[in-house]
Amino acid sequence: MSVHTLIDLLEQLDTVHHHMLDLAAEKKKAIIANEVESLIKIMNQEAKLVKQIEILEQKRAASAQQYLRERGIKSELNLNLTELSRLVFDVEEKKRLLAIQEKLSETLQKLKRANELNQKLIEQSLSFIDLSLDILVGRPNQDVTYHHPADRSGNMARSGLFDSRA
Repeated sequence: MSVHTLIDLLEQLDTVHHHMLDLAAEKKKAIIANEVESLIKIMNQEAKLVKQIEILEQKRAASAQQYLRERGIKSELNLNLTELSRLVFDVEEKKRLLAIQEKLSETLQKLKRANELNQKLIEQSLSFIDLSLDILVGRPNQDVTYHHPADRSGNMARSGLFDSRA
């Protein structure tokens, strides 16, 4: 086995991560448009891609270990790609390995930023929903004790729009 198998696995990982990046863009649109059904479908697709990534990552780790064994290194350490590239002596293979490493790293950074943005959008959406419910129902810290109807003090004013007596 040569480095080509490892490079092919890394390219497959990059492709799958690009699909995840596309789904992150779709997820952003679904969150903004408040399309819950679409969001659920996207999350199901993401779960399938995550399983695919896990399988590819296991194959990548096994391929790297196999390459090390072929080179006479009996270590069970999980070397990163930079460390592994130091053991590749063919110039072309080393260039391809470092190029795919850089490409995969860029893709993962883009995916990380997209996921952080989507997380912030979801948090803002939940805050808006919470605020809307507080306005409609009233403040949760309102007294729930009985007051005589004739006793109209200033603290009895309802702040919510929803009338629970109706």
